[in-house]
Amino acid sequence: MTDETSIVTMDDLDAQAARLCEVESYLHLDEKRERIVELEQRSARPDFWDDGERARAVMEELSCARDDVSGVERARTRLADAVAALQLASELEHGDEADELAAEATAAASELTREIDQMELSSWFTGEFDHGSAIITIKPGQGGLEAQDWTFMLFKMYMKYCERRGWKVTVNDCPPADVIGIDRATFTVEGKDAFGMLRAEAGVHRLVRISPTDDKKRRQTTFAGVEVIPVLPDDIDVEIDPTDIRVDVYHASGPGGQGVNTTDSAVRVTHLPTGIVVTCQNERSQIQNKAACMQILKSRLFELELEKREEALDEIRGPKHTIGFGNQIRSYVLYPYQMVKDLRSGVETGNVASVLEDGDLDPFIIGYHRWATGNTVPDTSQV
Repeated sequence: MTDETSIVTMDDLDAQAARLCEVESYLHLDEKRERIVELEQRSARPDFWDDGERARAVMEELSCARDDVSGVERARTRLADAVAALQLASELEHGDEADELAAEATAAASELTREIDQMELSSWFTGEFDHGSAIITIKPGQGGLEAQDWTFMLFKMYMKYCERRGWKVTVNDCPPADVIGIDRATFTVEGKDAFGMLRAEAGVHRLVRISPTDDKKRRQTTFAGVEVIPVLPDDIDVEIDPTDIRVDVYHASGPGGQGVNTTDSAVRVTHLPTGIVVTCQNERSQIQNKAACMQILKSRLFELELEKREEALDEIRGPKHTIGFGNQIRSYVLYPYQMVKDLRSGVETGNVASVLEDGDLDPFIIGYHRWATGNTVPDTSQV
């Protein structure tokens, strides 16, 4: 992996070129180029939009294929620019112009590394739902009031991360706690590879810091659990017997304006056979909130059916553990030192603010997927 603090070498660029060739092979670019032509011809037909649902699926596939092809072409251009700049710097040997060209090549190589990392990551997503949207739920675990505050901190971190990725977020439920933080948060993330990326976050997250609610300023350890499930595609239908659900409406307690908070717009759906409860209160009408609840409920019931069918570890959400000591996937330490460390991949950083405040999660998410697929490369233990 190219380090921006040292000058890139031609050997580094040769290694990147080899990685790029592998990515092209993974992505089957020739087939995708042919597919793009086919889909473009289909979308140009006069009757294309007669079936709106099918048309949207075609346009989504076309967009993804174009993104893959343009991403590789952009990386090829960046690689060529880096090689040209480095060759010119070598010919000049010394001087300010040579240093500038070498720095330009190094910066291009660093950006190229990030682009190839992302393309490699996408090629590893082979699950049925990996390229689609995700539903995230964050719940407080051990730690009392502190855990509710920690839940809110994680919620804000993921909002920042989704913003960085350019994903659309719909907050379904985020009621404030009585004293500090929030009781829970459920939100839907729409974007390319959203579920594939975010399933790296499923599990228990541990925070160590000086308690903001303790007058004696003692160190406190708190936990929160993150659940990640896919938004089911339209071609997967989960039937729910209307007699199996109970729908309750109540005043919304979260943000949403005066109209939301003064009417019974919030909805709670209970699936009686399983005991699954879903609440949504951030839309402005009961109809919208109920629709959001039913979408989440269907995804959870589908996941439950997979568990029963396989009688093994849940392949979507991961192993289920108590949200407390010994079960964390990642630790965020603010005191007596500062460090965020993923206990699965070993990726860590001392820049805690970049993670919690800026949502800089890509090193951890990419590191997890490298670890999970066995595609480890040097220098992934530090970010």
